[in-house]
Amino acid sequence: MQLGFHFDQTRCNGCLACIVACKDWHDVPEGPASWIRIKTVEKGRFPELFLAFAFATCYQCARPACVAACPVDAIARREQDGIVVVDRAACLGKDKCRLCLEACSYEAPQFGAEAGAKMQKCDLCLERWAEGKKPVCVEGCPARALEAGSLDELRKKYGDGRQAEGFVYSEKLGPAIIFKPKLDTRKLEVQRVDITPTLPG
Repeated sequence: MQLGFHFDQTRCNGCLACIVACKDWHDVPEGPASWIRIKTVEKGRFPELFLAFAFATCYQCARPACVAACPVDAIARREQDGIVVVDRAACLGKDKCRLCLEACSYEAPQFGAEAGAKMQKCDLCLERWAEGKKPVCVEGCPARALEAGSLDELRKKYGDGRQAEGFVYSEKLGPAIIFKPKLDTRKLEVQRVDITPTLPG
């Protein structure tokens, strides 16, 4: 079984509640490390504007580049659920090695501001799954833009959307996320009707 995310881009309003919930639950201190990032996608010029938000985290890839890149085998993918975990005690730290970050297409590996900071990242709230609970970001999203579960079940429920604004799916890595993308309506042609009244005579 592979666990993963579903993200409804049409519902996300960029409130950052998922980030706050994640940092609070995992005691991630203030600073550069954030297990979740919300990217803002802006296109066009007034009055033809497009705005969308993209949910960025560790996507628990089927073939994670970070695992192969780690020289001390501090990163592993669990066979039972596909969650990618890091042994922070074994990690060499950002001052000696950042190969996992360089290898990851999605910038999932995170490092704190302190000297010798060890890699940290989303583990899909591993301890919450063990208690039968969903990830804290899912429960904390007021717009209900996030869901998590078995990737097969999510596909049955939502389809297999692999593209969204601000995200590029990698066939090589196989990220475990499904999208409902927000469409750029500026690309749609609008039929214009002439409603100028015709005057008699």
